[in-house]
Amino acid sequence: MNFRELGKTGAQISVLGLGTWRFQGGVETLRTGLALGATFIDTAEAYGTEEIVGEAIKGRRKDVFLASKISPRHFRHADVLKAASGSLGRLKTDYLDLYQLHWPNYTVPLEETMGAMETLVDRGMVRFVGVSNFMLGDLKKAQKALSKHPIVSNQLRYNLIDRTIEGGLLSYCQDSRITVIAHSPLASSFRALRARDPEDVLGQLAKTDSRSPAQIALNWCLAKQGVVAIPKSNSADHIRENCGACDFELSDQELRRLDARIKFQRRTPFEIGLRGIVRHALQLTGRNQ
Repeated sequence: MNFRELGKTGAQISVLGLGTWRFQGGVETLRTGLALGATFIDTAEAYGTEEIVGEAIKGRRKDVFLASKISPRHFRHADVLKAASGSLGRLKTDYLDLYQLHWPNYTVPLEETMGAMETLVDRGMVRFVGVSNFMLGDLKKAQKALSKHPIVSNQLRYNLIDRTIEGGLLSYCQDSRITVIAHSPLASSFRALRARDPEDVLGQLAKTDSRSPAQIALNWCLAKQGVVAIPKSNSADHIRENCGACDFELSDQELRRLDARIKFQRRTPFEIGLRGIVRHALQLTGRNQ
């Protein structure tokens, strides 16, 4: 397993982590990943998987880089502290390595939320502050709202067929040394990714490099500066396959071929802005928290 620095913290995290959104694989599946060196585990209070993660890391906490996320409905100062305590209890640990805002909440001042996040760091409950699903404008506002502890990561959807963050957000994070944690690196399903590959480039490269198509797709993500990936798998076999994406490098020619031949989308600034407006409106009505 390869490791990469988290932001500018000096802390090293495995480039291939274990995602747990809609995870149903059980404790032993996660322990398979840990044994293979995928020691970065990401969960969230909204996932309902913190208890499983807590059981999987029992007895090996010091070897794990543990990340969780706080839901937007808990962004008030007192609620942030309470939510963090709840996550720590479910995970059976006394600190989180990384605590992330799950989505922006436009109904709560960022200064209040970020002040609470810094309190968590000051109290030793959290080591590092991150965000998730923050587009460029939201990320800059969140950075400005902090006074002592910087944002070290931004968890974002990024894969061969959804390259929205390449519209400026990725380069900003790279220039600012904010680690991009790529969720859904194999898209919503690998079948959806393959559907955007009419020439079977993934299959051809997999045959050439003696890898699987999924390993090629994951390695494409990991080839990007400052990017790590957290695929979710419910089976130990798939976790073994995923971890095998870390011990080789695609050539520049192969990377260019994937960029040119896989059909992808990038949401426009208008679409991104419209999504933000809709989220704000729903939050005002209490329907998206």
